[in-house]
Amino acid sequence: MPDYMYMLESRLSPEQYAALVRIQEIAAAAGTNIYLVGGAVRDLISGMPIRDLDFAVEGNPTRIVRDLEKGGAQTISENESLRQAELLLGGDVDVSLAAARDEVYARPGNRPDIQFSTITQDLRRRDFSINAIAISLNPQSRGLLLDPANGLADLERREVRALSIHSFTNQPVRLLRALRYATRMGFTMETRTADWFRLAIERGLKDSISEEDAGSEFRQVVREDRPAAILKDWESNGLLHVFDPTIAKRHPDYEALQRITRVREDMWSAGLRPRLTAAVTLASLGRLKSGEQKSLLAHLGFRKIDISAVEDLEGEATKTAKLLAGQKLALPREAYFFIEKMPLVIMAHILAESSNSGAVGKIRNYLNKWKPLRQGLPAAAVELENLGLERGPKFDKVLEDFFLAQLAGKARKPEDRPKILRKLAGIKELPKKVEKEEKKKAEKGKGKSERKGTSGGQPAESGEPKSSASTQAAAGKSNTKAVPVASGQSAQNPPTAQSKVARKKPAPAKLSRMKK
Repeated sequence: MPDYMYMLESRLSPEQYAALVRIQEIAAAAGTNIYLVGGAVRDLISGMPIRDLDFAVEGNPTRIVRDLEKGGAQTISENESLRQAELLLGGDVDVSLAAARDEVYARPGNRPDIQFSTITQDLRRRDFSINAIAISLNPQSRGLLLDPANGLADLERREVRALSIHSFTNQPVRLLRALRYATRMGFTMETRTADWFRLAIERGLKDSISEEDAGSEFRQVVREDRPAAILKDWESNGLLHVFDPTIAKRHPDYEALQRITRVREDMWSAGLRPRLTAAVTLASLGRLKSGEQKSLLAHLGFRKIDISAVEDLEGEATKTAKLLAGQKLALPREAYFFIEKMPLVIMAHILAESSNSGAVGKIRNYLNKWKPLRQGLPAAAVELENLGLERGPKFDKVLEDFFLAQLAGKARKPEDRPKILRKLAGIKELPKKVEKEEKKKAEKGKGKSERKGTSGGQPAESGEPKSSASTQAAAGKSNTKAVPVASGQSAQNPPTAQSKVARKKPAPAKLSRMKK
C-alpha cells in the first residue's frame, strides 16, 4: 500500500506542506476529525500538479479558520450556512475548509436539504468518483485512504464517472465540470456518464446553470494550465452562452490565451510561479470591449478587487514597459533590480502582449541570462571560501559585487572568476616567480611520470641515456664481461656512457689482489 503521507511530503510545495501540517495540528488540538479530500487527493494520486488543498471536517471548521486567521491567513470567502470557508495562506497557498455534509434531494433537480454528516457520507454525495477520495489526517488513522466510490480504479482507467444517474439533473453545473476535468487530465467520460451527459444537453439542463455556479467554473478555468482547450470544449458543446451570449457570439481570444500560456511555461522554466488569473481572464475576454468585460465579470460574481485587477492590468503593463525601456534603466544592473521587484502578472502580460521590444528584450535577458547568474552564486561562494575568505558581511558583499560584475559582462569565463574574486576580496595574487616555480615543478613531475611510463622494456630514443633501472642492471653484471664489450667497439660506434662505466669497474678488483 502506498505511503500517502510520504507522497504528500514529496509532492506538495514547502508552503503547501507547512499549511497542511499547521491545519492538522490545529484540528488535533481541537479534537476534530479532519481529512484531505477532493482535487488534492485526485491530483496527488494521478501525478498532476496540486494547486489547492481541500479539507473536510467532521464538525464545524470555524475554530480552525479563526486560528489560521490569527496566524496571518486571509479569508477570501465564508459561508456560515454550509460551514465552508476559502482562505489564502502564506506562500499563496489556496485552502478550502468545509464541514462534511450530505445532500438529500426530495426530487431530482430540486434544491437539496443539507445535513451535516460523516466523511463517508460526504464522499458518497460528491459529483464524480475521482473527487470522492480522502486521506485521513487524524492521529489514530493518519495516511489512511478512504475510497467508498472506487475512484482509484477510475483514475487508473483514466475515466470521469458520475456517481448518480441524477448527477447532472441535480447540479447542471457538473456539465461544465465534467468537461473541465476530462480535458485537463486527458481522461474520457465513462460510458454511462457520457450517455447521461448527452441526455442532459438534449434536455436543455445547461440553461438552468445558476450565475453563481457559472462564475465559480469560470474562475476555475482561468486558473487552469490549458484554459484554451477547456473553453474550446465548452464552446463545441454549446456551453459558452451559460456565461454570457456576447462571449458565445464573439468567442474567447484563443490566440491571446496561447500566448499567455507559453509565457507562463517560460516563467516556470525560470523558477517562477506566477498567479496569472487576471492575465488569463483578460486574454479570455480579449474580444470584448472594456465595459463589456466589466459587466460580464460582475454578472459572474467576481469580487470588485478581482475586476479592478483585470481592468487595470493593460494600463499598468504599458506604463511599466515604458519605464523599463527608458534611459534610466539602460544598464543591466538597474534593469535587473527593477524587474526583480516587478509583479509577475505584469511581467507576463508584457511578454505576451507588449510591442515594446526594448522592455520585452530586457525581461527575456532577466529570465534567460541574469537570473541564472544569480542562481549560480553558490558556486562562486565555494570558490571564495577556497581562496580563504571566511563567511560574514564582507563575504556577502564580495558575492554581491561579483554578481554585479557578471551583469556588466565580466567574470563570465571560468578562468576569469578566481582573479576577479581575489580582487574584490582584497586577496593578493601569488607572485609571478612563485607561479613560475610551481609551474616548473608541475611540469617536472609530469615529465618524470612520462619517462617512467616509457621505460618498461622499451629502448630509449637515440641521443638519450637509458633509464636508471637499465643502468643499475648493467652495473650489476660481472666485470669480466664488461671489458671485452668496451674493447670491441668500432670507430663508427663510439663507446657509450655505459661502456665507459664498465671499463672503470676493474679497479676494485686490482685492490682486492693487492690485499691478498
